[in-house]
Amino acid sequence: MELASSVGALILMAAAAAIIGYSKTALGGLGVVAVAIFATVLPARESTAAILMILIVGDVIACWHYRRDPDWGLIRRLLPAVIPGLLLGTLFLRVVSDDTLRRSIGAVLLVLLGLQLWVKWHASDTPSTTHRHPGAAIAAGSAMGFTTMTANAAGPVMTLYLSAAGIDKRRFVGTSAWFFLIVNLTKVPFSFGLGLLHPVDAVRALALAPFALLGGLLGYATVRRISQRTFDVAVLLASALAAAALLLT
Repeated sequence: MELASSVGALILMAAAAAIIGYSKTALGGLGVVAVAIFATVLPARESTAAILMILIVGDVIACWHYRRDPDWGLIRRLLPAVIPGLLLGTLFLRVVSDDTLRRSIGAVLLVLLGLQLWVKWHASDTPSTTHRHPGAAIAAGSAMGFTTMTANAAGPVMTLYLSAAGIDKRRFVGTSAWFFLIVNLTKVPFSFGLGLLHPVDAVRALALAPFALLGGLLGYATVRRISQRTFDVAVLLASALAAAALLLT
């Protein structure tokens, strides 16, 4: 029974790594599904650090594929607000249960998704410039810092922000990939400081890297073949699925 349980856990982690790779090169919101899988295999706080190292592997894969596609203007606009969000998330991790945080973040994501759908439904043919407002960048950056620190769940927030920006699919994925590589590397010392990150997490990430690579290749092929309209719909559906995963974990 114990052997079967261990094999089952390995299969689930391999599947989660593949989902991470796919989400990094295609539909960012799906990464939270992998977070939910890890939370069923490992203790909640331990899973946060364990999946961080695999996310970094996925980030590197995605950044290689989309090395010419990031919008550095958007990234520079968002990054300054991330640090306050990380600090707030670190403080919350010390005092609030992970289950409460995940469900709260899932509820917030559903609200954001509803707002985004409302904006798209009532949008005119003129592209929205709301994302360019400093307040929007500060709010989105802070929210991503907080959600990524507490539940590795910033992907859907980034998806909604970039969706509002109306950029093409390659620039969408490339911008997200490079942004999260920087953010996830920044999170490493915070996770060490909380006592969540251990050498075994790095070893596990290396062992699961081939599955993340496979998922990344599939995601890259998907983005190349689907239309821009299909991509726009898919990223919103992925955000909804991610929010549901957080609420039900």
